[in-house]
Amino acid sequence: MTHLTEGQKAPAFSGKDQNGKKISLSDYKGQKVILYFYPQDSTPTCTVQACNLRDNYALLKKEGFVVIGVSPDDEASHKKFEAKNNLPFPLIADTQNAIIEKYGVWGEKQMYGRKYMGLHRTTFVINEKGIISKIFLKPKSKQHAEEIIAAQTA
Repeated sequence: MTHLTEGQKAPAFSGKDQNGKKISLSDYKGQKVILYFYPQDSTPTCTVQACNLRDNYALLKKEGFVVIGVSPDDEASHKKFEAKNNLPFPLIADTQNAIIEKYGVWGEKQMYGRKYMGLHRTTFVINEKGIISKIFLKPKSKQHAEEIIAAQTA
């Protein structure tokens, strides 16, 4: 799992979203960022998580958050995922795993007794000063927005 800890400065990053637009963490200086890493577009759990963030997007914005998704899928895959699920936030295509490695969310996984390398579903909440205020190592996909908001008020 990630080597990063709460209270640490969030690693700088930049990448292209589903529309080919360059996005950098520095673009959001002074804003609270929900940076969520997910394994793959259009898989059941990833879709549930993205749709939960979509359905609560107005509330998250009202609380001052911006949402950015990151996965190893390419821009075309992200574009289809965005269109199919009407997602209102950018999805960064990290096909080289550069951001994924910086945040330490790539590692050994296990399913049905088989071990393999993959992305660990992880969310980083980054405050206005660029500091990681909360890390969700196992986000609750169906209630992810709610758990983010609850953590901010705790």
